[in-house]
Amino acid sequence: MKLISWNVNGIRACLTKGFSDFFENIDADVFCIQETKCQEGQVDLSFPGYTSFWNSAEKKGYSGTAIFTKKKPLTVAYGIGIEEHDKEGRVITLEFEQYYVVTIYTPNSKRELERLAYRQIWEDEIRSYLLTLSEKKPVIMCGDLNVAHQEIDLKNPKTNHKNAGFTDEEREKMTELLSAGFIDTYRHCYPDQTDAYTWWSYMGRAREKNVGWRIDYFITSKALEENIQDAMIYPEILGSDHCPVGLLLDLE
Repeated sequence: MKLISWNVNGIRACLTKGFSDFFENIDADVFCIQETKCQEGQVDLSFPGYTSFWNSAEKKGYSGTAIFTKKKPLTVAYGIGIEEHDKEGRVITLEFEQYYVVTIYTPNSKRELERLAYRQIWEDEIRSYLLTLSEKKPVIMCGDLNVAHQEIDLKNPKTNHKNAGFTDEEREKMTELLSAGFIDTYRHCYPDQTDAYTWWSYMGRAREKNVGWRIDYFITSKALEENIQDAMIYPEILGSDHCPVGLLLDLE
């Protein structure tokens, strides 16, 4: 089973930069996107053999998630049942027979960390939500989680310490999530891999120089540890300031 996740930073713009070519060539079983930045009806996007599910923010041109899947889910849930979080269209959950797939676009703490306090609440409630799901069946979660967990996960850890995405508070919440029974699949497969990033600033030719951050993840329940075959990053795929990430699972 192949899963792909990509923060497209605006699906309408990404469609003009090769999104459809990548989608068709990669032939994923499940393809999740974050930061769609569109409302229902603003983009006509469908692919043969896939069913799609969209969760848009109330605010136009902001946030939003979508999932394309070959196999139809048993149930679909939008958000986590908490209005404060759900109005931004950041979560979609698909339930299948053996597992859940959850795509998440985590709020950015922003410059001056103006949203860090909200982000901490979000992290606790998302963790609780995922743990509740995992009591029923294993969880495969992916998305732009807006945190580089360890120093190996960004180019300049010292100068970015206490900046949004690399604060002690955000990193600790990721540690708490993983300690609660989840696996960072990329680090599971490649524990010592350096210079492996999924996001680059548009400033200062950062992508060209590979001055980046790894903030896009596939996280699974520990129950799926033996099923993990590979975790992928596709830095050569342009179209957004993020690149796609992937996961191969043996679920036969």
